[in-house]
Amino acid sequence: MRVTDDIRYVGVNDHKVDLFEGQYVVPNGMAYNSYVIMDEKIAVMDTVDINFTHEWLDNLAEVLGDRKPDYLVIQHMEPDHSANIMNFMKVYPDTTIVANKKTFVMMDQFFDMDPAFKKEVADNGGTLTLGKHVLTFVFAPMVHWPEVMVTYDSTDKVLFSADGFGKFGANDVEEPWDDESRRYYIGIVGKYGAQVQNLLKVAATLDIRIICPLHGPVLTENLGHYIGLYDKWSSYTPEEEGIVVAYTSVYGHTKAAAEQLAEMLRENGAPKVVVHDLARTDMALAVADAFRYSKLVLATTTYNAELFPFMRQFIDHLTERNFQNRTVAFIE
Repeated sequence: MRVTDDIRYVGVNDHKVDLFEGQYVVPNGMAYNSYVIMDEKIAVMDTVDINFTHEWLDNLAEVLGDRKPDYLVIQHMEPDHSANIMNFMKVYPDTTIVANKKTFVMMDQFFDMDPAFKKEVADNGGTLTLGKHVLTFVFAPMVHWPEVMVTYDSTDKVLFSADGFGKFGANDVEEPWDDESRRYYIGIVGKYGAQVQNLLKVAATLDIRIICPLHGPVLTENLGHYIGLYDKWSSYTPEEEGIVVAYTSVYGHTKAAAEQLAEMLRENGAPKVVVHDLARTDMALAVADAFRYSKLVLATTTYNAELFPFMRQFIDHLTERNFQNRTVAFIE
């Protein structure tokens, strides 16, 4: 797939995964994205999950033709993006690996790196010239790992955004970006709002026409919408007015009370009321909805003289992600 005249997509779709990162339900799979910038010198942007080595290398070979890559840029060391570094270097041993110091430390911890591999250390604000394309590296620590950086191509006005602006779901499935990106962001990046805000401030100084994330579709239109959502999510601002009623129930009485409250709220003109049975719902969706809307009501029974387990888990997820700036109520 062509992103621009010189930038090609060589990623893969994963329809075998059922739980992303061992916890997030992904009924429509996942995409692991990788890109190639074709110029006087060629840069490959990140690798893919280890289960797709051959498909990715085949995609890469098809784009390269009879040429060889000059650089492999590693923005993020999470295994779904870095697992094929060694396999890549076996095929293209003359390639220079470009990464920052933290990434190279992690690379040596993850792999038995050959000291003969050529390396170039990227600095924050540093550049790499491929020909007409000039790449600028911007460090984004804890978005959402400590070594993360993003890369801006000033020629095609493309931001290679690492895990930023990613979403759940494979790229060959049509589904609403907002819903699956929200669930992805809140679950995986939500704790690091301050760090995302710092990155957005840098992004605001760049002329960005295209966003190429490591998960989900390439974003080419209405970028203000996506950046605006990231600004809301990372500043812990409610996305819209609404009420989430989250409950746990053993014999159905708390469920009845929660559903009665929800109906009363609707009858009294509440703009949006969402009800989650925390024992049965997708927990990641319930957490994302709590961040999406402006008000939250909790209703639970006790168990073993403590909070019912699913309610405790729900609250833990919220507090771990710095839940704030909402009105919270309890049914007593």
